[in-house]
Amino acid sequence: MDFQETEIQTELRDLTRKFARKEILPLVEEDEHNEHFRPELIAKLGELGLTGIPVPEDFGGAGMGYQEYICAIEELAAVNTSYAISVAVTGLPQVILNLFGNAEQKAKYIPPLAAGQAIGAFALSEASSGSDAGSLRTVAKKEGNEYILNGTKLWITQGDTASTVMVMARTGGPGTKGVSAFIVEKGTPGFSCGKREKKMGCSISHTMELIFNNCRIPAANLVGNEGDGFKVAMTALDSGRITIAATALGVARGALESAVAHSREREQFGKPIGEFQGVSFLLADMAVQLDAARLLVNRAAWLKDNGLPHSKEAAMAKLFATDMAMKVTTDAVQVLGGSGYTKEFPVERYMREAKVLQIVEGTNQIQRVVIARSLTQKG
Repeated sequence: MDFQETEIQTELRDLTRKFARKEILPLVEEDEHNEHFRPELIAKLGELGLTGIPVPEDFGGAGMGYQEYICAIEELAAVNTSYAISVAVTGLPQVILNLFGNAEQKAKYIPPLAAGQAIGAFALSEASSGSDAGSLRTVAKKEGNEYILNGTKLWITQGDTASTVMVMARTGGPGTKGVSAFIVEKGTPGFSCGKREKKMGCSISHTMELIFNNCRIPAANLVGNEGDGFKVAMTALDSGRITIAATALGVARGALESAVAHSREREQFGKPIGEFQGVSFLLADMAVQLDAARLLVNRAAWLKDNGLPHSKEAAMAKLFATDMAMKVTTDAVQVLGGSGYTKEFPVERYMREAKVLQIVEGTNQIQRVVIARSLTQKG
């Protein structure tokens, strides 16, 4: 593992930063207020090769790894969390199909997702099965050459704009072994969107209820074999935890940069507030926490890229980075004082965005469960 970014990683970071600041930043305030998501921005990111970074070139991806992927995600999140999450979530069906899909599924679904011409979603959670994902109740019953899906999914990111949704449903008995994974296309009869959640942050990113009412899909849309769904989901979450951790890096870095800039410009008692020890030590602690989190995230990405076990390390990165982002953004608001509590400055938005990162892709309490089990279980 090298602590110096490669030339490609630096170029990818610069490319994403320039796009985010030019194309996304001018729209953030208005679109957050209006809860307006722009698929055309995802398409533009696709044209730059930023929506399929970790998938093979054979399927329209960039053929790179997660060490490159996290550079792009961080730069998007430093400007707006919603679009960073959108790219990361669209990546989940790509990663799943690349690992578990058959040749036909890969050829049909990955290229438009990798090109930014289509948007993806991942539907696991339900009202009664959030952290306890193995208890999900959505059912898929096989009938001839079709499966019939019935049930409701909750908290599904961009479920209303996604054309390809990876859905976990029960084909067998209770528990994790009875879960299977399916591809459901937008517009399939019996598949509809319910309510859109009203959230405290990330309002550009729509969080949806998905309803399956006698939704018939081809049996060919089963990913892997019946009973593989929980393994598919957990593999996807290992990957997703790395990208959420990278999102946390971007959010925290954006907040720190805002706080540092303010500490240089704002004067009290005849000098910039950054020259007061109370403020400067706060900034120093924020910088240390951000760098420590970055090392954990980079390690998890390196392990994944090298085909090594990384479930524990991904959980550690997600836990530490998102807790760090919550603290750093809160401290950034404190540095700005009363100004930080207003919408005239971005730090209050960063703080609201940071909160959700402690919840998605497995709450931080679940990350502690994953880490603890890896320490206490034999074998």
